Amino acid sequence: MLTEENKSKIERAVREILEAIGENPNREGLIDTPARVARMYEEIFSGLDQDPSEHLKVIFKNEDHEELVIVKDIPFYSCCEHHLVPFFGKAHICYVPKGGRLTGLSKLARVVETFAKRPQLQERITKDVADTIMKELSPYGVIVIIEAEHMCMTMRGVKKPGSKTITSAIRGVFDKDSAIRAEAMSLLTMKN
Repeated sequence: MLTEENKSKIERAVREILEAIGENPNREGLIDTPARVARMYEEIFSGLDQDPSEHLKVIFKNEDHEELVIVKDIPFYSCCEHHLVPFFGKAHICYVPKGGRLTGLSKLARVVETFAKRPQLQERITKDVADTIMKELSPYGVIVIIEAEHMCMTMRGVKKPGSKTITSAIRGVFDKDSAIRAEAMSLLTMKN
């Protein structure tokens, strides 16, 4: 949660940016823009105040399941730390629980969302989600794949709309056992 002081800092900064690009921050359409941007930043950067591992504290310890668990197509939105423009896409998570330690499926999506709601790099989100699942659930292994479109490549610079960046993080058994890795990857990449 942003303090009132920090919201005021954002409002002043946005006003200065508007003036610097040659806009009149007092014109009708822009009068409330600095306050709107401050409220938006509070929302889209709310992951800075959250601990993603908290979402994985609730586990089911006595389930007799040590097979693949896959959650695909988790939508997310984030903000590139290099240009402060959005990138968005889908995350796919596969893990093999150890000792019947399962978590709620929505908890995996919450971990992705918490990391995404920070100034970010896609590569870092991918790595951090995998490492958090490994640390908190102690599974046999985890694979995280993220595919995203970056507005810094779409609306500026190279201007290539529709191009996707795909990152992966592979931990545990998936890094060692080619058969289980192949099974997981076929299920993760299978189109609906």
